Amino acid sequence: MKSQLEARLGLVDATALVAGSMIGSGIFIVSADIARRLPGPGWLLLVWALAGALTVAGASSYGWLAAAMPRAGGQYVYLAELYGPAWGFLYGWTLVLVIQTGTIAAVAVAFATFAGTVWPALSPAARLFTFGPLAVSPVQACAVLVVLALTALNARGLEEGRLVQTVFTFAKVGTLAAVVVLGLAFGSPAARAANLAMPPFPSAHGFGQTLAQVGAAMVGALFAADAWANVTFAAAEVRDAPRTVPRALLLGTVLVCTLYLATNVAYLNVLPLRGSAEGADVFTRGIQYATADRVGTAVMAELAGGPIGATLMAVAVMISTFGCVNGLVLAGARVAWAMARDGLFFSPAARLNARHVPAPALWIQGTWASVLALSGRYGDLLDYVIIAELVFYLFTVAGLIVLARRTGERPRGVGYPWLQSAYLVLVGVLVVDLLVTKPAYTWGSLAVIASGLPFYIGWRHAAD
Repeated sequence: MKSQLEARLGLVDATALVAGSMIGSGIFIVSADIARRLPGPGWLLLVWALAGALTVAGASSYGWLAAAMPRAGGQYVYLAELYGPAWGFLYGWTLVLVIQTGTIAAVAVAFATFAGTVWPALSPAARLFTFGPLAVSPVQACAVLVVLALTALNARGLEEGRLVQTVFTFAKVGTLAAVVVLGLAFGSPAARAANLAMPPFPSAHGFGQTLAQVGAAMVGALFAADAWANVTFAAAEVRDAPRTVPRALLLGTVLVCTLYLATNVAYLNVLPLRGSAEGADVFTRGIQYATADRVGTAVMAELAGGPIGATLMAVAVMISTFGCVNGLVLAGARVAWAMARDGLFFSPAARLNARHVPAPALWIQGTWASVLALSGRYGDLLDYVIIAELVFYLFTVAGLIVLARRTGERPRGVGYPWLQSAYLVLVGVLVVDLLVTKPAYTWGSLAVIASGLPFYIGWRHAAD
């Protein structure tokens, strides 16, 4: 067995890992929920712009931390170094238990669900078999096959995972760009007129209630743009990581967030924001009530005149989600590997195979993600960790200030400290807002984090 990871990823590969991990199915779905919460075209674009600004600000700060600590494990390493091993472990525990594996499961199921548009046999209502309380549908079985196939691919070596990630990232970026171009070039005059006739920022509530809804709406946009930190998990496999990782973080997040904003402008150029849940066609349903929230599919159906557009968008989402799952699989196992190397996870996960990749950690991750996909509870788990993700982001960005004071070295090129201060204030307000608007999920998030404490104590005791 090999003991060291190999640095084989260049700037294009690292940027593809950032962008490819970010772009999944969210951009094609989330806008419907935002439009229902905040029924104004200005609000829709503002939410995506704010989410993009926060994402780029966070990525810029992570870039400096990555340059200072270019090791496998990313955020786990930063938190452990800055606040102590318990903080790093709790993040890694939450990531392995729910954040990464739950996201892998959810995106794989999204792939299988959209594949059902092309192959009707993939129905979520059908049952392949039932085992006690577990009823497995063709969609779940397809999702598990995707997870296990990509796990096996990445276990074969970094080169295989890198190639798939780069190819699919270029494909999905091209797909989003095509949606933007087509939506802007062949939009509906009636949709434009309807949206321009609306007040851009209407409010049916008081100022405080409107701000609360902005916070709740931003959750979907933030998570559609999440997973950008995955490249830091694989920092030890990036050539000249102190320079390459920060550049990849900035390039990848700016590219994706710009595309996301432009995509929503295209949506508004094709469909009216407001619609009716009883609408007979995609136009009368509008963005608010797109069938199953599939705004992207509705837009392509309107542009292409029916089922052909829906099929084209289904294929586009399949490409997007497949590449997203690959990036999540590739990067996530590096956290479990780093934890195991520190004696804070199952010891087999610390091994590398003959191809210099953490195959045991990959299979542990793939197995648990498959269980979550089969359980059907991954969606609930992801809701519970929304606050956990934001809390860990807060501590990590604040860690840049801690590190600067500890070393006496002022970060360069990241707007320090004003950018970090603005990020901490805005995300802090968002966390408070979610504590008020989604209390069941927020306390559940804290329970997920706290569940790692007994395991941390046990592993530390065993190491001593």
